[in-house]
Amino acid sequence: MSGTPDGTGSAADSIRPAMTQRHPAAPATTATPDRAENHDDHRADHRADHRADYRAAFNAAHLPMAVVDRTGHISGANQALAALLGAEPHVLAGQSAAELVDLASEARTWHAYQEVLRGRQARLRCTRRLKHPDGHSLWTEITLGPVPGTDTGDVLLSVADISDRRDLQARLRHLQMHDPVTRLPNRALFFERLSAALEASSYGQSGTGRIGLCYLDLDGFKAVNDTLGHRVGDRLLTAVAQRLTQCADQSGYGRTGGHLVARLGGDEFALLVEDSTGTEQLADLARSVLAAVQEPFDLAGQRLSVSASIGVVERAAAGTSATGLMQAADTTLYWAKADGKARWTLFDPERNAHRMTRQALSSTLRPAVERGEFTVEYQPLVDLESGAVRGVEALVRWNHPQFGTLTPNRFIAIAEEDGSIVQLGRWVLRTACRQARRWQIEQPSDSPVFVSVNVAVRQVWDSDLVGDVAEILAETGLAPQLLQLELTESAVMGSAGRPLQALQALSDMGVRIAIDDFGTGYSNLAYLSRLPVSVLKLDGSFVRGFRYEEGSHPNPADETIVEAMVQLAHRLGLTVTAECVETAGQAARLRRVGCDTGQGWLYSRAVAPDVIAGIISRQAAEAAAGTGPGRPEGPAPHPQL
Repeated sequence: MSGTPDGTGSAADSIRPAMTQRHPAAPATTATPDRAENHDDHRADHRADHRADYRAAFNAAHLPMAVVDRTGHISGANQALAALLGAEPHVLAGQSAAELVDLASEARTWHAYQEVLRGRQARLRCTRRLKHPDGHSLWTEITLGPVPGTDTGDVLLSVADISDRRDLQARLRHLQMHDPVTRLPNRALFFERLSAALEASSYGQSGTGRIGLCYLDLDGFKAVNDTLGHRVGDRLLTAVAQRLTQCADQSGYGRTGGHLVARLGGDEFALLVEDSTGTEQLADLARSVLAAVQEPFDLAGQRLSVSASIGVVERAAAGTSATGLMQAADTTLYWAKADGKARWTLFDPERNAHRMTRQALSSTLRPAVERGEFTVEYQPLVDLESGAVRGVEALVRWNHPQFGTLTPNRFIAIAEEDGSIVQLGRWVLRTACRQARRWQIEQPSDSPVFVSVNVAVRQVWDSDLVGDVAEILAETGLAPQLLQLELTESAVMGSAGRPLQALQALSDMGVRIAIDDFGTGYSNLAYLSRLPVSVLKLDGSFVRGFRYEEGSHPNPADETIVEAMVQLAHRLGLTVTAECVETAGQAARLRRVGCDTGQGWLYSRAVAPDVIAGIISRQAAEAAAGTGPGRPEGPAPHPQL
């Protein structure tokens, strides 16, 4: 069946029954010309009545509507639209629909509107803010679609007032995006606006293209809640919010129509500075905020004084993400807290890089032991009288795949913090003992070289150090007398309970105990008499005082102090090792005051095991020939080193 788009067709186009011999066509079944004309007239009258009914409904409708032709001009408007736009229907006829309801202000909407007029798109719906004749603005929803029941290509435009719905949505959004206590923007709204501020389109030719952030946290706020209650705590937060807002308003950093201050949660606040002019501007804001918060608060009879810590970040907006900016601010706030609180701290890229490196090391330290990324090097301990190597200190190195070879000062503190020092320390102890036993087997001697291994106090507390040492000595076959364990002075002094018991058990086993970096902590020689200690290692700061150039005079106080410490140690039955020996002059003075052994770059840096094996072999050959090192006037570095 063919016909108009709505499915109606003419009588001439209707289907006729087929004619057969059994059912010949009767004259009555064929329409005469007069009857066909009457039928067409009836259908035309019906369509006219339909159009009249449609027009009556169109004019009486409360919904503002208009018919728009293919060119985009209004061919007819109802009274509701005329009242909405403040003009009579006949005045609206012929005017551009796009201009009346603002369809051309947005490129995407304008394109969709053109597609509807061309019949390539069925419908368009958009939201527009229109001006009412009485002067107030209202939000409307514009809908365009084909006029029902026609094939003219005309479009029906309707305008629905959604102002009440928009107002309700705005109120709900305000409640959703603002903190109920302080009435400030909350975390969600702050991040929404921060992200918008970082978009490149937000910065025109007049902007600086930079952004700043002050991230603030109240010091000791938890104590206020715990002692005075959450009601007083909420009042304090509200008062702080008011002062922060005043600081922002007085500084004039906020953009028109936007909030600069937000409460991110708990006692954390953020102040955003768009189009900042540099770090000095942010520093000024941080100073004013810090001073404002430190002024006492009067809260319903309660007078409170608080302080704040502030992390300050200022940088170019290009290439900066909201997450990255907040991470930098959070890190800087942590620095302000760690540096003593009640202060502001500016973001330092170098300090942050160190922190990131530390974090990277911390996350990979444990598996690095299993992957075999660690090696052990050895630094000789030289007899100051004879110049012979008596022992070696085992020093661990981390061959990091990203950062290269790392010395202990880069990762030992991290290992102690996260507890991986127990696993790492056990590996170093086993490796050093195995190596010392190998030297002993390869170069038998009446005075084999001992190995000294550093032990962290956490190894004593978090593991069975005595059991580990006994197991490793039995496994490697190393005599206990050839193992020396070094603990720092602060770890040993004041030891009681388990640490003292462990030290005593190790000493009873035959293992030597040495106090490392002696002279930097308690330096209580009387207490040493009650500890199972056999060696003192003088801190390098004492030895550095012995260093002087040709023609200058040594400081007699340094020599007097070291000499007194050596004599007292000897009277307690302890031997003394001097660290950081770098010159022959230092070695001569240390030998003169009675120091037993020396360790430092004068003799050797930490080296691989095969280099130490060469030293042991040479000493054995010299001993066999009766040409040992003797007592040199000023020990020189070993030629192999």
